[in-house]
Amino acid sequence: MYEACRMQSASNQPMSSSSPEIRPDTNIPPETEAAPTTRQPLDYLTSPKEGWFRALRHDEFRVFWGGNFASNIGTWMQNVAQGWLVLQITNSPFWLGMVGFAQQVPALLFSLPGGVVADRTNRRTLLFTTQSVMTVLALAMAVLTSLEWITVGRVAAIAFLAGTTMAINAPSYQAAVRDLVTREDTLNAIALNSIQFNTSRVLGPSLAGFVIAGFNIEMCFYLNALSYVPLLWVISRTKFPPMEQRQERSMRADLVEGFHYVWQHRTILLLISIVAIVSMFGLPYLVMMPEFARNVLKVGPKGLGYLVAAAGLGALLGGVHLASLKPERRRGPLVLSSTFLFFAAVILFCFSRDPRISAVLIGIAGGTAVNSVATINSLVQNYVPDEFRGRVLSMHTMAFLGFTPLGSLLIGTLAEGIGAPLAMAASAGFALTLTALIALFAADLRKLQ
Repeated sequence: MYEACRMQSASNQPMSSSSPEIRPDTNIPPETEAAPTTRQPLDYLTSPKEGWFRALRHDEFRVFWGGNFASNIGTWMQNVAQGWLVLQITNSPFWLGMVGFAQQVPALLFSLPGGVVADRTNRRTLLFTTQSVMTVLALAMAVLTSLEWITVGRVAAIAFLAGTTMAINAPSYQAAVRDLVTREDTLNAIALNSIQFNTSRVLGPSLAGFVIAGFNIEMCFYLNALSYVPLLWVISRTKFPPMEQRQERSMRADLVEGFHYVWQHRTILLLISIVAIVSMFGLPYLVMMPEFARNVLKVGPKGLGYLVAAAGLGALLGGVHLASLKPERRRGPLVLSSTFLFFAAVILFCFSRDPRISAVLIGIAGGTAVNSVATINSLVQNYVPDEFRGRVLSMHTMAFLGFTPLGSLLIGTLAEGIGAPLAMAASAGFALTLTALIALFAADLRKLQ
């Protein structure tokens, strides 16, 4: 671009036969030539079509992205602290699974209504309300823990309320990402959203480990409440596009229409099914992580923070990989291979007793899980018409978040009898077999662009 401008400038210079030949470079001051060099890396990263971070050139998305990044750091701090608190109170992997179930089962119950709400409600109003509720719940957890009034039942109750709020919030949040960028940047925006989420997943658990060891558990809850402040400010100023006028119908009719659409499109149904398999049989390894850190690998709260951060680092690298992909890359094989590698890494993690090897394996699991689930999210956003987007995304959310509590309950119960490593390995092994069968018989999925 800069070379073209220089040549055009040179071509506009008057020439005479008696004048010596003037080369374009001689009329350009040195500082003008140096300026593009300093800007070129950023220009490349955010350039349309080619830049890895091209969605960040949209001002509204960039600010929204930053606000969620700050909030997610606090959320991951609370997640780690909450698991450690449950173990301190009960010393039971069963209760660890039960609290995980309480926090995640609302996604199974309320994600679909949340999708209908996302297609009906003003985006800013809904997001501001849900994030305000999350702030109050984080403060409640902090105060109860500080006053030593906390019990495992109260932890589970707050976790259930937080999960309910996020289930209603999630479809609107995912649709908001598409609202704030152009259609051609949608896939890149989803990848960048995964990058910020998983960067916070690296930073949050690491900070939580130091805060728990250096201060106390409740400090993590206070810091999480504080992290919502910049996000609330961002939501209050973000300019979301106006909602399209839709025909007034009952919530039940909208839900039935969404289910009918997915049922009639086999590829979309298969993609959502893969997300459900990953969620139920693989992702509960995160809920069981405090048990692995304390009683299997024996690395304490700092080690727990490092393990969760390793998963986040792998997921971050997976997001960067997705952001770098060209539009012509076939997504179907990527989904299947990533899912297969995810379950293989989880199985190997279950049998590792070396913290360093375990961290590497959990990093691989984090990266391949993102490659699978985020790629499916991008395919859904790309192929589903706008009028169905909120409802189909709610099914993706239900599959991703709603099936994890069922898996957490199953694995937590099995872990009481046979131990967490064997229970988690059996679950991942079963899912690995299902993935192989889908890859073998779903020819349409293997060819998906």
